[in-house]
Amino acid sequence: KLCHIVEPWFLGAGASGPGGPEFAEFQKKSEEEHGVQFHKSVADLPPVAEGVKRLALISGRTVDNPRLLTEAIAAGCSVVYLEKPGAPTVAELEAMKKEAADANVAICMGYNKNVCKYVRKAREFAASTPGSHVTFVSNNTYEPTAASLGECFERNAEGMLKNMAIHELALLASFYDVSVDNIESVEADKDFSSMQTLAGPSGKEWTDFDKIKFTIKTKTGKEVSVQADRCGGDTSYAMVSDADGIELFRHSMPDEEDKANVSVLEVKYPGAMPYFFSQDPDYITVKERVAKLCATGEEAKEIATIDIAIAALSVAEYLTPVLREKLGSENAGSSKVEGVVATDPAKV
Repeated sequence: KLCHIVEPWFLGAGASGPGGPEFAEFQKKSEEEHGVQFHKSVADLPPVAEGVKRLALISGRTVDNPRLLTEAIAAGCSVVYLEKPGAPTVAELEAMKKEAADANVAICMGYNKNVCKYVRKAREFAASTPGSHVTFVSNNTYEPTAASLGECFERNAEGMLKNMAIHELALLASFYDVSVDNIESVEADKDFSSMQTLAGPSGKEWTDFDKIKFTIKTKTGKEVSVQADRCGGDTSYAMVSDADGIELFRHSMPDEEDKANVSVLEVKYPGAMPYFFSQDPDYITVKERVAKLCATGEEAKEIATIDIAIAALSVAEYLTPVLREKLGSENAGSSKVEGVVATDPAKV
């Protein structure tokens, strides 16, 4: 049961700003119909009642997550559902892993694509097709304007690979043995990819990818590609191709079955980002499995662990300067860089 919502902005300085009145209406309805309690901070939560187990879902700004984890542990949570990427840096994630382990608190990551139907079907097809190659394609619905992308870059200041494409990097870490130590080479598709420097709402400039495509080969012989486009639309998919790059199979999210559900949700929740609708069944699966872990101790199957989160974020930190350098170079066409492991990603 959802018992508490911690919302410092709309219960504080943002109460009278955009979205404030709508949140107040949601709060009133949730309190009256479901008995949900609202708080400005985690510290305001009441103690855990006798015989009750408490699960925290942390969906704040990435930079706030380490502090929120500490506060959730202090508030008596035995399981934490932590939204991606979990923390701004690998070092912070590793510290969070130790903190949770020392307190005997389980952390499950909100990498919903690990349980997505389109991922499963593409992996199954590729497994039955020797010599095939999988490409995971992630799209979003930002307008292709400086204003829209500048706002996106500023709000997601950790960058595309640590934000939008981190789901795909988690897939690579989960199913393709991709880790910094196991990367043999990275090939960047310069014809597809784009990197821009744009001003955000604050006036500060941010440099990030608005779209990126790359292929990773591992030392253990696996090869997989990722393509991400901030302005690519509301359909993400996995594609299987043969050795010549000819497409053999594709499964999309949403597929025809999902679209029927999307139509219902669009009416029920007008104005929400489109990807919320298409990914709704997968987030339900993730949340149900994490909730069962808290309630009964049942294993949360296929749910990404914090170790997967660390591996994915490590790859993101490694890839970002490598891909930026290649896309910023004057060489035309696709470029290839050999994987090099360095303690400081900026020196790769």
